[in-house]
Amino acid sequence: MEYRRFSTLDSAGVFLCFMGLLSRVWVLAEQEVENLSGLSNNPDKDIFVVRENGTTCLMAEFAVKFVIPYDVLALNGIDLITEQASLALPRGAEIEGKCGSTEADLQISWINNAYVFRIFFSKEVRSSKSDGKVKETVVWKISKVQLVYDTSESTHFINAYNPGKHTASTHHLSALVTPEGRSYECTAQQTLTLISSDHQKGVTVSLSDIQIQPFDIKSDFVFSETYKCITDQREQLEETLPLVLGLILGLIIVITLTVYHFHLKLTATQPQLPRDRSLYKNM
Repeated sequence: MEYRRFSTLDSAGVFLCFMGLLSRVWVLAEQEVENLSGLSNNPDKDIFVVRENGTTCLMAEFAVKFVIPYDVLALNGIDLITEQASLALPRGAEIEGKCGSTEADLQISWINNAYVFRIFFSKEVRSSKSDGKVKETVVWKISKVQLVYDTSESTHFINAYNPGKHTASTHHLSALVTPEGRSYECTAQQTLTLISSDHQKGVTVSLSDIQIQPFDIKSDFVFSETYKCITDQREQLEETLPLVLGLILGLIIVITLTVYHFHLKLTATQPQLPRDRSLYKNM
């Protein structure tokens, strides 16, 4: 009886392990991640897509560069000198992602996890007061950016002192704030400073040529209506303002010439009266 009881419990344990493994495989099968950077015409621009249940739930396109300070030993063998490693994402980077109704994240890693770049997104409700009434709007934003890097990776970190892994993160970040249901687009460079666990050094992350949407994507592989950053809006205004002013000036010139032309026609058709009054008798 004891042997039979042990066998039953053991079989139940195996069954539960099998079901757990099956459920994990099922979850993984429902999520797909794709690095489509090879489709970009810009060699510095990367394209990442996260899909769940056969539908796109997160899309990100951007060019990114990192500037990471690190220490090297001076020639005297005593002092430390700070050098800088500059790097960008390689085309063959691996990606992972997580989608949700209010939180999402994108993880990009390369060179056997020597570098792991993560972007965290979140939704929030913001209140604004207008005409004595409180209006609530839902927006999404980047709430955190994190970079894990290994200074023992000698391709970029040459002769690093005390090499090892470090984590650089933002604190209380609220970047790329975008209205709900829209994608964020910005050609201009956006620079973030991350504080590293390596003696509080500042790691610079520069994003440009950006289009991102982590929530509410309506069509597969298609961004929703864009929300342009303030810098792009200002540049667009600076580009169109001379054109508008030129059109207005041209219109003013045309109106002036038209009025002058009609004035000449009116004055030309009026009868000319003689200045000498004696000539009136012959009229």
